Amino acid sequence: MPFEVVETFFDGVVKVIRPVVFEDHRGYFMEAYRADLFREIGINEPFVQDNQSLSKKGVIRGLHFQWDPPMGKLMRVIRGKAFLVAVDLRYNSPTLGKWIGITASEDNKLMLWAPASFARGFAALTDNTEVHYKCTGIYNPQGEGSIRWDDPDIAIDWPIKDPILSEKDAKAMSLQQWLKTPHSKLFRI
Repeated sequence: MPFEVVETFFDGVVKVIRPVVFEDHRGYFMEAYRADLFREIGINEPFVQDNQSLSKKGVIRGLHFQWDPPMGKLMRVIRGKAFLVAVDLRYNSPTLGKWIGITASEDNKLMLWAPASFARGFAALTDNTEVHYKCTGIYNPQGEGSIRWDDPDIAIDWPIKDPILSEKDAKAMSLQQWLKTPHSKLFRI
């Protein structure tokens, strides 16, 4: 099997995936995504957009999510190292506001899948960290949201304490503010 689910969270909804990597004297080859094999590990959503970011060491991006259209993300680090995070935003979930984080790198090639009902973000742990995202929804700025990276109700244990943030992320809402919006009720188990 070219894709191994090495860990799951939130009753199997969020998955850490390790691809099979073929290495030799030339370098390596791996399949980063294959629809039929992802269906076999329980990821059935169609991916419709690919994004890629480059970040300096110390950057935190997120916590981002989109409800219109709903956007799940498969994240992987293609250069450098990052702490990838997913936060449960499902309105009626017993794990609402809980988070998981993994360290992914160009060396370990781990991927993190989190569906549309989760906020995602990451901290760049090295300079020139490149993160690739496969997305299940087309980007819509009117249907997106952000929750503060340092929201005390979530209490993520980031490996970076004084991050470099975008203006948008610095002004993001709290989890409690998000839960008071009518859109928050769209994310359900």
